[in-house]
Amino acid sequence: MKYVTDSMRPEDWEQVRSIYLEGISTGNSTFEADAPDWGKWDSAHLSEHRLVIRAGNSVLAWAALSPVSGRCVYSGVAELSLYVAAGHRGKGIGSALLGALIDSSEKAGIWTLQGGIFPENAASRGMVRKHGFREIGRREKIGKMTHGNLAGTWRDVILVERRSAVTGID
Repeated sequence: MKYVTDSMRPEDWEQVRSIYLEGISTGNSTFEADAPDWGKWDSAHLSEHRLVIRAGNSVLAWAALSPVSGRCVYSGVAELSLYVAAGHRGKGIGSALLGALIDSSEKAGIWTLQGGIFPENAASRGMVRKHGFREIGRREKIGKMTHGNLAGTWRDVILVERRSAVTGID
């Protein structure tokens, strides 16, 4: 399949939201029970670090960065979100997208990417490890699921981070 990595545009939101909802429905991607509206999502993510994988007019995957803090000392630290459409998982699309987002972030001076992954999400844990992320800890029973067949279940989250070897090193 021929695909391209591209900047996310506001008109991509419905497809991006649909992919996000697919991830939510797995029960192993996020604590979120629903995808927000565009305005809320847009305000929570860094505008210059939103990428999609496209095949023609179809969005197959998306990734975006969120600031971890408003404090200036954390200006080079961002949290990663990455979702692949159900029919395109396991084909290397997420890995290609993560590589592109890492390049984008480093060119912009972001020195640390971090994220939280449910322990059961082996595919995501393997993908980030392939791109230089390391598991730095496990937050035990950090949140309780509110939706799906796991509603009411306390979940652990594995904290991962990737420190850039090219930016933020003095």
